Amino acid sequence: MSTSAPPVSPLRLNHVALICPDLEACEAFYTGILALSVVWRPDPDNVYLSSGTDNLALHRGVAAPGGALDHIGFTVASVAAVDAWYARLQGAGVPIAAPPRTHRDGSRSLYCRDPSGVLVQLMFLPLPDAPLGMP
Repeated sequence: MSTSAPPVSPLRLNHVALICPDLEACEAFYTGILALSVVWRPDPDNVYLSSGTDNLALHRGVAAPGGALDHIGFTVASVAAVDAWYARLQGAGVPIAAPPRTHRDGSRSLYCRDPSGVLVQLMFLPLPDAPLGMP
């Protein structure tokens, strides 16, 4: 893969997202045992947790044979940075799973796949305290 693309802003790991067949049991484990706090529950099938610095997204569903990891999310500094990363990834021949789009909360993200097929999200969060910036 070529990396001779325009310069881009640095990444910061934002969250890990897991597929949970029993969402309620997983939420109880991460909140009751590991002491994470619920920061956002947009619907009955999704809950977003935080330790204050680290974030975990739980999504109801059946895990694929390869495991329960849904995706890894990284934040970037601006909307323009999402688009710059998109150009860099395309230039490097990285498979794009979803091109950049702006979400209802003002966040902007794209999805690509790493060489092992893991889904990776690059996203801009409009507010530093936004709940994981999930659409």
